[in-house]
Amino acid sequence: MEVFLFVLFNNISPIFLIIVLGYMLATKFELDINSLSKVNFYIFIPSLIFVKIYETKIDTRLLKVLLFATLFLVALALISIIIAKLRGHSIARESAFKNAIMFYNSGNFSLPLISLVFGVTAFAAYAISVQIMVLLVQTLITNTLGFYNAGRGQMDYKENLKTIFSMPTVYAIALALIFKAVPYNPTESFLWPAILYMKDGMIPIALLMLGIQLTATKFNFKDLDVYIASFTRLLIGPILAYLLILLLEIDSNTAQVLFISSSVPTAVSTALIAVEFNNEPDFASQVVLTTTLLSTISLTGIIYLAQYIF
Repeated sequence: MEVFLFVLFNNISPIFLIIVLGYMLATKFELDINSLSKVNFYIFIPSLIFVKIYETKIDTRLLKVLLFATLFLVALALISIIIAKLRGHSIARESAFKNAIMFYNSGNFSLPLISLVFGVTAFAAYAISVQIMVLLVQTLITNTLGFYNAGRGQMDYKENLKTIFSMPTVYAIALALIFKAVPYNPTESFLWPAILYMKDGMIPIALLMLGIQLTATKFNFKDLDVYIASFTRLLIGPILAYLLILLLEIDSNTAQVLFISSSVPTAVSTALIAVEFNNEPDFASQVVLTTTLLSTISLTGIIYLAQYIF
């Protein structure tokens, strides 16, 4: 019950409060979500990614975690492609379906959750480091392959690649990796405070945008794909994670972190990418909302199961 209430009040409620505010604003004022999307993708997201990648210390003990996070994404991609083919999806729906399953809320949702679960143990600090490695992989792939997936439904291969490389996020990733490799500390630059200010704007503007998008979303409660994607993200995902953990022979404590974090809802960024590329934005928004709501129930069971099987 403690875990259920924590997830409900500390993870779900703040997210939905900001989403509702965005929804209310959009019903009262005429807000241009495309302009907000440009602000988010060209300013806030690159700033957040640059800071996250630059500040993340990669411990050699965590290399197996990086391997797990990468293989887990591959497994999720394969299962989503198989389901999409069986369902006879169009390229646009398949791309949105794949993003909804592959990319999960590994940052502002998972980090507080992992802090709660391991907060009173000697393993707490390392557990957070494990989750940050997962966040790093998710961030890199979401803002490259996630863009490519979304673009597939609307443009050809060359045009898609051109669009991806026009996004500043790609260069923020490269720049952060360069600064990690050279003997220069960008935190001493006069630009660093500005980057931090912009970084902090990403999460609230993303959630407000989701609320605004919902005012234009045509909800289809009979869309079976929404429920299949939600089921796959919240329940099939942990099963795949469990099999990978056994395959890689990951230690018990690390396994618990990876198993729990593999079970969190679809990332809000998948809906934002869908809006930016006009690729099934209604479907993407519904999956984000559905998985976030259902995770209050599924995560409680997953956390207890993690402590039992590892």
